[in-house]
Amino acid sequence: MTVDDTPALGIGMVGYAFMGAAHSQAWRNAPSFFDVPIVPRLVALGGRNAEAAGDVARRFGWESVETDWRQLVARDDVGLVDVCTPGDTHAEIAIAALEAGKHVLCEKPLANTVAEAEAMVAAAEKAAESGVRSLVGFTYRRVPAIALARQLVAEGRVGRIHHVRAQYLQDWIADPDVPLSWRLQKEKAGSGALGDIGAHIIDLTQYITGERITGVSAILETFVRERPVPESFTGLAGSAPVAAKLGEVTVDDTAVFLARFTGGAVATYEATRFASGRKNAIRIEINGSNGSLAFDFEDMNVLNVYDSTEDARVAGFKRVLVTEPSHPYVSAWWPAGHGLGYEHAFTHQAVDLLTAIAEGRDPAPSFADGLNIQRILAAVEDSAAAGSAWTEVPAPA
Repeated sequence: MTVDDTPALGIGMVGYAFMGAAHSQAWRNAPSFFDVPIVPRLVALGGRNAEAAGDVARRFGWESVETDWRQLVARDDVGLVDVCTPGDTHAEIAIAALEAGKHVLCEKPLANTVAEAEAMVAAAEKAAESGVRSLVGFTYRRVPAIALARQLVAEGRVGRIHHVRAQYLQDWIADPDVPLSWRLQKEKAGSGALGDIGAHIIDLTQYITGERITGVSAILETFVRERPVPESFTGLAGSAPVAAKLGEVTVDDTAVFLARFTGGAVATYEATRFASGRKNAIRIEINGSNGSLAFDFEDMNVLNVYDSTEDARVAGFKRVLVTEPSHPYVSAWWPAGHGLGYEHAFTHQAVDLLTAIAEGRDPAPSFADGLNIQRILAAVEDSAAAGSAWTEVPAPA
């Protein structure tokens, strides 16, 4: 089949900032490097600021701009809606798109509350009866080294899992003079470091192990409780601009918690935006009866593998450079040894979603998976509010 013969799917994306740019590049790159069964057509980019959205549209090749997301969803030439907006709008946009018969890709975390996530799952399940697919964007699953770690665990290479350790460390708000933004407002973001970056390591560890978190004991802390309010910041939707003064931070700056997995493993998690010197450090370690795996996003093309069945005289962690054509996703890119970067996982996500749509199957992680994460986030908040009390996580229905 030639490129001209490959069916196309019109993409409408709501949101054009950081995640919007990453998703734009992914949709644009997917058919250039992968033999996709459906070609994404960048039909419409949605954003309230027409000038800013128009600039992004020109840079990435979007055909048009819509300033009202409802108009974008209603377009006949849009077959998939990509939601890259703050968490407080995810449910409304995604549900409207699903009810309109559009496939949906929604950024993580799925929603700001369990109730919103449950409504999104109900809409997704109903839409799936008509062949409409939905995916939540836990993109780090598609880093080749992470995908390889999942394969090795599934093959039994680490044996029974005993320990899980996970950190997501950033420092972008460690300076108390960093101004207030929507990510620091619970009404917009749902939570702070917990939902923004903690959700990622929760998903990664459940994905790699193939197991589910059953309970948590947590501490949440906000180190800087007031921040400068920029004159342009409107805070809550519909409010008037605020004078340059201090505004309240209403989310956590850090989340630390213990957890237990279905297979009996114990786990430790740390998500913080106050780790000075750490820009985007995702660290995962899995210890099992037959060995260990260790990953650090600051060296993202490497997976460290330890085989405890080897002769102790020569045993040790092996540094596996995950750039071989036999490694997940890698064969579509560069020759062995030529590493991939942050943006490539977004392309892998787009390819996986397009492939699932073409094959008529539900992609992963599903909205139901996103709901599971939401329930864990809620359990962490409940535990912290109760003085770190052990809090069970409801099992999926």
